[in-house]
Amino acid sequence: MSIINAEILLPTQELRDDIPFYTKILGLRMDMIYPADDPTVAVFSGHGLRLRIDKEAQTHPGKIRILSDDPDRFADGVRALIAPNGTEIEIDVLNPPVVMPSTQHSFIVRRLADQAPWIIGRAGMHYRDLIPDRLGGSIIASHIRIPDGGPVPDTVHYHTVGFQLIFCYRGWVDLVYQDQGEPFRLYAGNCVIQPPEIRHRVLYASENIEVIEIGVPAEHMTTIDHSMKLPNKTVNSERQFQGQKFVHHRADEADWTDFRIPGFKCRDTTIAHNTQNVAGVQVIRSNETPTKESWHFSDILFTFVMEGTMTLEGDGKAPFDLSAGDAFVIPPNMKTTYSNASADLELLEVSLPGAFETHLS
Repeated sequence: MSIINAEILLPTQELRDDIPFYTKILGLRMDMIYPADDPTVAVFSGHGLRLRIDKEAQTHPGKIRILSDDPDRFADGVRALIAPNGTEIEIDVLNPPVVMPSTQHSFIVRRLADQAPWIIGRAGMHYRDLIPDRLGGSIIASHIRIPDGGPVPDTVHYHTVGFQLIFCYRGWVDLVYQDQGEPFRLYAGNCVIQPPEIRHRVLYASENIEVIEIGVPAEHMTTIDHSMKLPNKTVNSERQFQGQKFVHHRADEADWTDFRIPGFKCRDTTIAHNTQNVAGVQVIRSNETPTKESWHFSDILFTFVMEGTMTLEGDGKAPFDLSAGDAFVIPPNMKTTYSNASADLELLEVSLPGAFETHLS
């Protein structure tokens, strides 16, 4: 196999001025310099970069971003520098904390019949946005489908998130996660949470697979990990990723209990417990008894209609007749009633935080 090196070309007026800046201030090493008697070209490397600074180059001086886990100790804590050759240097944090935007509460109903566009996203997956305004950037909820079954062109990656849920709605999908052992099949009705920065990969999908994915905040970084191979040798199901444990919830192992609103029952996914109450996820069914008007004090309360039909009655709103594929968000303190529930009604409810107060009329 041939050896290939890539360089970034930068101009200079006087190479002698650049050498101490790039080596002593930025901490790069000099790999090459010529000619010896009157140098005009030097090559530097480090921090994942290879730079060629050439007195004959006719190009823009460019900008270099250097990310450090301790930027206050790098380059004496200066965050913005100009090299002698004119190149801008920006120093920033390697792993910035997740910024959680303040929730902009709103009442939202998103119907499948509205035919919102399906957008082709990462790895060829089709995305349908279930919360168009994303509550001010605090959450994204996506209905995702892969029309053709088979291998998924995915790579090992991770997400810089506060919370992320994958709920298998139709079909099945094969997944593998860091420290969780061999790949497994996620069947319809089951779900996983992807704790912050856990490495994972989608391997194989059935035809017409559909999942509901929740991400907090709405805009978050996905990073490819080229060095990790999955499954990895370490198996540690108790490992915490920034305070959260990986959860693979299986419907056939769950217990059903009374829901927070009369007239319904639910199965808890243990996600509230394993995220230390960051979020809660429940599957809800009608128990065919009378219901009541209620209001809640959760910051975010999202619901997706998986099966059956119901009517959502909101304070001051016209009733919404809902069916499979529809979704809604109820803001805190808004009085609502879940009425006309069909016998086969099944809802997916996601709340942030996991535990919150509900009041009944």
